[in-house]
Formats: sequence, C-alpha cells, structure tokens
Amino acid sequence: MKVVDTISYINFNFYFKSYLRFIYEKRHLSLVLVIMSSSEHEPQPQPHDPVDDSSLKFFPERRPSSGHTNSYIYRLFTRDSVNKIKCEGNVKEVMETSPLVKLMVSALNSSGCPINVRRHISCESCNRGVTGGYDPVLNQVVICYNRFRGTNMIQAVLGHELLHAWDSCRANLDFNNLDHVACTEIRAANLFHCSIISGFLAGSVSLTNLGKAHQRCVKQKALQSIMVVRPDLNVREADAVIERVFGRCYNDLEPIGRRVRRASMDRERAYRERYFYGYD
Repeated sequence: MKVVDTISYINFNFYFKSYLRFIYEKRHLSLVLVIMSSSEHEPQPQPHDPVDDSSLKFFPERRPSSGHTNSYIYRLFTRDSVNKIKCEGNVKEVMETSPLVKLMVSALNSSGCPINVRRHISCESCNRGVTGGYDPVLNQVVICYNRFRGTNMIQAVLGHELLHAWDSCRANLDFNNLDHVACTEIRAANLFHCSIISGFLAGSVSLTNLGKAHQRCVKQKALQSIMVVRPDLNVREADAVIERVFGRCYNDLEPIGRRVRRASMDRERAYRERYFYGYD
C-alpha cells in the first residue's frame, strides 16, 4: 500500500470513529467500548484451541473456518456495527448499575481473576438458540447483540455467564466433565434466573406443585443449557447428571449468598454484604 493511501485510510478511520462517537454521545451513550473489534483488542483463537467444539456452532465469530464475515471494514459499514455499539453501551451501563453484576465482578477480582471489560466481555452476533455464552478457552463472556436489545436481558445473561467464569476461576471447572457442567448450570439458574413467575412462564410451575417450584425451574433451566452445550446427550442422560449433583450445587449460593427474590431489596443487600464474604 502506498504511503498516501495509508494516510488517507488512517484519516478516514479516525473521522469515522469520531462521527460515531459524536452521534452516540448525543444520545447519552458512553463510548468507552466503541470500535474494539480489531485484533488489537480481541484475542483470536490459537491453532490448538478447540474451535471445532459442537457448542461453538452458535458463535460464528469464534470459528474462523465458519465463513462468517468478521472483518473490521465489514463491521464499519453494516447494521451489525451499530447493534454492536449499542450492546457495548448497554453492557457498560449494566456493569455500572446492576448490584448483582457488580457483585460478580467484585468476587472475580477478589478471587484472583480480575475482569477487564475490554478483554473479558465481547458483544457478538450469534446463531439462534443462545443469548450468550462463556468461552473457557479465551476466558471471555459472549453477549449476543443480535438476540436482544435492552439492559434487563443483558443483566441476566451477563450475571449468568460471569457465574460460569467465577466457578471456573475458583473451582477449576472441567467443561468436559458433565458433573461440572451440570453443577455450574444449576447454580446459574438458581441465582440468576428462576422465580415463581419465571417458573409459571416456563411451564415448570403450576398451582398444584408450588411446594418445590423453584427447584423444578432450576432443573428445567439447567437441562436446557446442558442440551445446548452437549447435544450428543439425550434428555434422560442429562436429567440423571442433574439429579446426581443437584443437592450440593443447588445449596451452593456463593458468591451471592442468597436466592434473590423478585421485587425485593435482595440484590442491593447482597451487594452491600459482599464484604462479609471477603469481596472488595
């Protein structure tokens, strides 16, 4: 490339970024996370990474051989670029305002696994069937910006996936071990998803089985997650794994310390009480 062409490209790149920053700052979106899709900021899988893992079919940007167009120039001139920027702005907002997400970050930092939002959280386009994921090879949480928009869903998905990151940090999870996978999915469903209302909506709770409604919701959510990451299993095999580890994993409430009730102050209390668990 000629020197003049290089200078022109750099100038265009600079002004285009500045234009995007101006537009979104006017809409009160902080752009600390804007335009971080180059290889300078996103670690790329190495040749020995298990990119052929069946669960990665949901995350085309994690599979260089998938044919997914992932170039910097492509992202600049497509709707994907705008959606990615919105997602990164929403992630930043959730990281600053959600008590449970802030608690998870505090727990990870205090456990020797500090979270850098630029390094460890990535907004990406995903295939149908998932809204997010945790990549243990790159130690990154993936938020699927093409699957939802607002902050409420991002808060739930981010908390869920950060819990997987924390379990991996504190317990050295083996994601090839079904007991480990089932346990972390049970814990994520228990602490970030299930309530009586969500159980009704999912169909696992009715007026006749309220006694163990929360446990049923957790089992159903964990089963759904396991079947996504391990499609080689049948439902009976996955159910057996869940039942085998359910007791101890359901009662492990770290680092939240409680099951959070909807329409309560439990989130705020859990964050305030993080010091009791040794989290900064």
